[in-house]
Amino acid sequence: MTNSIKVGISSCVLGENVRFDSGHKTSKFVTKELTPYFEFVPVCPEVGMGMPVPRPTIRLISDQERVALVETKNPDIEHTAKMLDFSEQKVGELKNQDLCGYIVCAKSPTCGMERVKIYRKGGAENTGVGLFTQELMKQMPWLPVEEDGRLNDPVLKENFIARIFVLRDFYDSMGDEPTAGKLVAFHSRYKLTLMAHHPQSYKNLGRLVANIKDYDSNTFYQMYREGLMKAVVHRASRKNNTNVLMHLQGYFKRALGKDEKVELCRVIEDYRQGILPLLAPITLIKHYLAAYPDEYLSEQKFLQPHPQEMRLRYGL
Repeated sequence: MTNSIKVGISSCVLGENVRFDSGHKTSKFVTKELTPYFEFVPVCPEVGMGMPVPRPTIRLISDQERVALVETKNPDIEHTAKMLDFSEQKVGELKNQDLCGYIVCAKSPTCGMERVKIYRKGGAENTGVGLFTQELMKQMPWLPVEEDGRLNDPVLKENFIARIFVLRDFYDSMGDEPTAGKLVAFHSRYKLTLMAHHPQSYKNLGRLVANIKDYDSNTFYQMYREGLMKAVVHRASRKNNTNVLMHLQGYFKRALGKDEKVELCRVIEDYRQGILPLLAPITLIKHYLAAYPDEYLSEQKFLQPHPQEMRLRYGL
């Protein structure tokens, strides 16, 4: 890596004993598999805003007008204003740290990303977002955010890690000064990635890049970053991946012999039908690319969105 890749994380997921009961929620995937690649920036909003360890449990309640953060056993003790103030200030600090992702603790009234319980008079609904994570996603809408538990799903895991590497590459490519040339070169490398993730965004961003001269570079940088990161939130489907593989196949039609063409066709078709993982056609295409080099294809991030040692495409 040219630069360290900073990823925010709920402190308890990293193994810190900061939960209400002095415990933690260590994710083995995070501590064993991701630690070699990322520099984690741990935050516990509850401790950060001044609550002790151990502490009374807290929950989100709603009275139609607003959502409040209160103590479970004594709802008259409220922490909403303190949590909102801490969140705004802390996220403001994090914005200046070039974070490339954030892993939050599921179901937490401060850190949960979705389906957090909100208690109302008639009962509880899983419709909330933790107050800290809500502020994080508001101030940094481009940032890849995922919950610890969802990282056990191979598709969600690969998508999240791929997004982190996209954002880090974007920052590295822009350097200290985003320019039209850097943005166009970056977009060119991600064309096939965008086609795989979200064909409509591929078209929209292509139009945006074509009109780059109409914007000052900072405005364009903000617009492109948000559009790029919204596009890759969409998980690359088997259908879209197959279309990209067939597009790649077209680049080799003059170079490959008859048997090689048949083999590539068969491997792509086996992937389309779910017989082979995505890694199979990608590996074959890389083999042909080494034998018949093509500058445009060799730069395409679709072929290697993250380090191969992470083994993230084995299950796709």
